[in-house]
Amino acid sequence: MNDKVYNVLFICTHNSARSIMAEGLLNSLGGGRFKAYSAGSRPAGAVNPFALTTLKAMYLPSDGYRSKDWSEFARPGAPALDFVFTVCDNAAGETCPVWPGQPMTAHWGVADPAAYEGSDEQKAKVFWDTAVTLKRRIELMLALPLQSLDRLTLQRELKDIGTR
Repeated sequence: MNDKVYNVLFICTHNSARSIMAEGLLNSLGGGRFKAYSAGSRPAGAVNPFALTTLKAMYLPSDGYRSKDWSEFARPGAPALDFVFTVCDNAAGETCPVWPGQPMTAHWGVADPAAYEGSDEQKAKVFWDTAVTLKRRIELMLALPLQSLDRLTLQRELKDIGTR
């Protein structure tokens, strides 16, 4: 049995909503096999309150999150990353730091719920829908037989998940 814990980084420009929710979802759903982190290319400096409310509504921990720069994960002493996922189109098009260890990468873009303008009730629904999409993609990743897939097949499967 493989006891490896996979380190996963979710990236979004501001690291305030989508990447934070993905971090919370994977840390909860990963069953101890995964340790998720999140970061941004231009962090907002604060986590969007709707992201935290959404995690809480999903019965997931909603404290301890912070908006941080992705350079934290390219420094010496940072966790060795196995996977890096961009969850916003802006971050996908930016020049990322060089990640030590050449982790698998894929783009799992979802629309920015923080950009939605409407009532608080409407915003809450948009955040919920975004979290459900991220949850579905994370569950698909968790179902992959990581140890038995070759690198090329795994890369293709991870990219394909971003289209679902």
